[in-house]
Amino acid sequence: MPFHTSSPIQPIVIDGGRVIDPAHSMDRIARLLIVDGHIAAIDPSNGDVPGDAHWIDARERVVTPGLVDLGAELRQPGREEDETIQTGSDAALAGGYTSVLCCSNTNPVIDSAAAVELVTQIAQRVGGVRVYPIACLSKSREAEQMAELAILAEAGAIGFSDSPRPMPNDALLKRALDYCRMFDLPIFDRPEVPGLAEGGVMHDGQVSLVLGLKGLPTEAEDLAVARDVRVAEATKGRLHIGPVSTMGAIDMIGRVKSRGIAVSASVCPHNLHGSDALLRSFDARFKVHPPMRSPAHVESLQQAVADGTIDAIQSGHMPRAGEKKGNDLDESPFGAATLETTFAAVVTDMIRTDILSWTRAIECLSTNPAKIAKLPAGTLGIGAPADVAIINPESSWTVRASEFMSRCQSTPMENRELFGRVTHTIVGGRLLFVCVEESAIVA
Repeated sequence: MPFHTSSPIQPIVIDGGRVIDPAHSMDRIARLLIVDGHIAAIDPSNGDVPGDAHWIDARERVVTPGLVDLGAELRQPGREEDETIQTGSDAALAGGYTSVLCCSNTNPVIDSAAAVELVTQIAQRVGGVRVYPIACLSKSREAEQMAELAILAEAGAIGFSDSPRPMPNDALLKRALDYCRMFDLPIFDRPEVPGLAEGGVMHDGQVSLVLGLKGLPTEAEDLAVARDVRVAEATKGRLHIGPVSTMGAIDMIGRVKSRGIAVSASVCPHNLHGSDALLRSFDARFKVHPPMRSPAHVESLQQAVADGTIDAIQSGHMPRAGEKKGNDLDESPFGAATLETTFAAVVTDMIRTDILSWTRAIECLSTNPAKIAKLPAGTLGIGAPADVAIINPESSWTVRASEFMSRCQSTPMENRELFGRVTHTIVGGRLLFVCVEESAIVA
């Protein structure tokens, strides 16, 4: 879809960076030339570079395809106190994202062609990150009747989901997976059995018992994943499960993948680092969904990302206004701002600890999400749209939510020292974000 800004597209040369493109098995020092919004050449000579090109010195930087997020809540229309498409786009650019799938839980929800078109039009006016609407799977997200999926697809929806609500209606999910095969679009399911999870605040374990807080049992996720993978196998529909957080979910996803069943799965960065012990502080910034689990689950999730059982890392961006997150833990909603910290969290917790290579990390953050959503993204191949992120891998910074581009200033990463800072984000050949000496500029 087209995105327009007031500034013209200028040729750009990204010179001397470590270019990582998993889609083409590329990991080497190279020069990229961007012309007319696309990757025009790799290692062009000086004579092949247009005279009006803007040069970016990328020495000691990592150059990657722009990140692709499989589900962020942008909250507009109707919930602008939490986030807007403008502020969510700015946050995404600061985090190295160039494409974001927008969740359907706006007000009104995205269950009509008009709602899909409204989100698309607002995103085009903003002219920032590419925003792709995920439409509702069920009418009004009530899990009773299937939404008009064909009409929504024609309007521009790139997939269907009631997330962050799960889909408890087995028959509806099965019919939808069958139906969606006609236009080859994915269904995204947040796996949870509502009856088992109702009223839960945190992971159901020893810590919740000690704290006297109602837990979210792993069985609520495990049983939903078991249903999901079985229905996907029966229908051969395109199903993405996630984000997941339990060892049981990983085990079932791995088993069906070994039989060649085409399901994919994702995980959030906070589930790859934080454990339920953080809730001992009773701080609502650690109240996220899926919840932080015990250390054993965290270790299993890390291994599942490394071995390919989990395909993608998504931000889990669920912004909530300060007056909402400021309530007591029981009353505070689940949610956090994560678009601006996901890349750095992966660098810190997964790459610098040698759990993931840089190539595998970019595969999980960009290449695989683009494949799952069937987007023209996730690659730096010649002719591809020039969606690019440049990161300083050795730059350390302390997370301060008060400095976020997002309207939400609650994050489980608050006060953490992270490594890896996005210095430039380019969307469609336009340089839309630059971070210079700790001060960020969004075009």
